Amino acid sequence: MQINSETLQDVINISVGLFAPLTGFMDSKDYRSVVDNMTLANGEVWTIPITLDSQEMISDDEIYLEYNGKKVAKVEVEDIYKIKDDDILKVYKTTDTNHPGVKKELNRGKYRIGGKVILLDESLKENSLNPAKTKKLFKNKTVAGFQTRNIPHKAHEYLHRLALEFCDALFINPLVGWKKKGDFSQKAVEAGYKALIDNYYTNLNIYFDTLKTPMRYAGPREAIFHAIIRKNLGCTHFIIGRDHAGVGEYYGKYEAQELAKKLQDKLDIKILLFKEPYYCPKCEQIVSENCCGHDDIVRISGTKIRKMLSEGKVPPKELMRKEVAQAVIELKEDMFIRH
Repeated sequence: MQINSETLQDVINISVGLFAPLTGFMDSKDYRSVVDNMTLANGEVWTIPITLDSQEMISDDEIYLEYNGKKVAKVEVEDIYKIKDDDILKVYKTTDTNHPGVKKELNRGKYRIGGKVILLDESLKENSLNPAKTKKLFKNKTVAGFQTRNIPHKAHEYLHRLALEFCDALFINPLVGWKKKGDFSQKAVEAGYKALIDNYYTNLNIYFDTLKTPMRYAGPREAIFHAIIRKNLGCTHFIIGRDHAGVGEYYGKYEAQELAKKLQDKLDIKILLFKEPYYCPKCEQIVSENCCGHDDIVRISGTKIRKMLSEGKVPPKELMRKEVAQAVIELKEDMFIRH
């Protein structure tokens, strides 16, 4: 069976334990339970289906997965099932094809193959984020995981520093898998964070590495999925802010936080719930509604920042560090995802 780079990455992430307790692609029982109840069949919290899709029903007991002409993994088939039409609505809370996650899911096969995954090429793990390594690195520390798909601006920096007041260290872990057209490229995210860390986070307990898995833009469910991944990596805390993993107006501003509150007792990681940071001209600093009551505020718009950077303009210092902006602007045509 031929697979694409995203399925290959799922195989790798399963194999290294990033998606623990999964040991393979979800069978029908786990899939149905995740979609309907946000748990695996055994009751453990899990919110995003991890599946191997097929355009047709098959009857094999084993399937070899081939990528770029090479067999990379084997699936020991447990069952093959067809997904329901309303499953997308349950996971994404919309069936609007303008939603990038929905659009992508609709292009997948309606049949799913469940079964244990056996990686055949161990060298594929070499450049992957590996829980065994990060757990050693984080040993005996409280570590807050920070999820992002964007370059850092002052609101992100506010959350970073706030988390460091709660924990011994911060793990900045940008997602660099598939993202929608117009999002910042992996090069831009890495360049932006290098500039921030080198210039402003020196001598702080900051760890940085990238996470290779697709963005689903599934809002609340994906926020919990991101928390589980960081728990597997050894983080003790995880930050959920405004509209985590959201896109457009599909999810409420703090809907992901509300789901996190409901599930907190079932998650083996402490969720840090932070309000949206913004710039207050009166206070002359980044604040949130919890520590500033002024009406004249400047919200930090990612859309406006992207537009300014695309035009080669450095955003105001109240919104972004000039070193970060300049590092990203230098990338020119490589700044954004264009496919």
